[in-house]
Amino acid sequence: MKRAELILLGITVIWGFTFPAMKVSLSYLPPVLFLAYRFGIASLLMLFAFRKKAIKSETFFEGFILGATLFFGHGFQIVGLKYTSASNSAFITSLYVVFTPFIAYFLLGDKLKARDFLSLSVAIAGLYLISGASLSFNYGDLLTVLCAISFAFQIVLVQKFGEKDYPSLAFWQIFWNFVFSTIYALIFEGFALPVGITPWLGIIYTGVFATVIAFTLQVKYQKETKAHKAALIYSAEPIFGHISAFLTIGEVLSLRGYLGALLILAAIWNEIRNESH
Repeated sequence: MKRAELILLGITVIWGFTFPAMKVSLSYLPPVLFLAYRFGIASLLMLFAFRKKAIKSETFFEGFILGATLFFGHGFQIVGLKYTSASNSAFITSLYVVFTPFIAYFLLGDKLKARDFLSLSVAIAGLYLISGASLSFNYGDLLTVLCAISFAFQIVLVQKFGEKDYPSLAFWQIFWNFVFSTIYALIFEGFALPVGITPWLGIIYTGVFATVIAFTLQVKYQKETKAHKAALIYSAEPIFGHISAFLTIGEVLSLRGYLGALLILAAIWNEIRNESH
């Protein structure tokens, strides 16, 4: 494995550990207010790191659109975490890989293949099992499905916007995510300062490591490997998410849950195999 691919694997581990970090932080802060702190800190650090490169006006509108998709993605994800496990959240969030070809069909005109429909069918079966094998979805799992769809839109829109200045695009999408989160939190949740070290650890970990450092390293090193290899590495995120949830907060899935997780991973890998050809 090349150095760049090892770094991408390290990013995937960082992202995997965000799930228990956010889950624990929800005991101390309302969910969207947590996001406001996370992306506020991340915006300031990215502005400090990139300076004038971060605030180029030509990516302002695209950053606004991407910020909206990220807001919905992270919002659905963290509110869903109140009602489901960190492990479920990790596996269901990763379904953006399966949803992306269908969003690309509508927005970019990309062709759909039989393999895409097979992946979707297997993923739905996995969702059925991981959510307790019930036709009435757990509310948190349902919100996390909407999170995965939002992230799929974000991925396709990044492709649609093409060769825009990426440091600036990355900054604006994080900044607008902060703005949307702050407005929502102030209207619907109210303002509160985190009390104690635990919520601050969650904010700093997700804001500094999972947002600023991870996004920066992703921009710098992903171009040094092939897209399908990067996708294969990122597909390990729910595995690390479950491992981290087990190690930090003792979460385990039921036998049906593990079978559902395997089906979701199979659907993701089927899509990645599709990307590699």
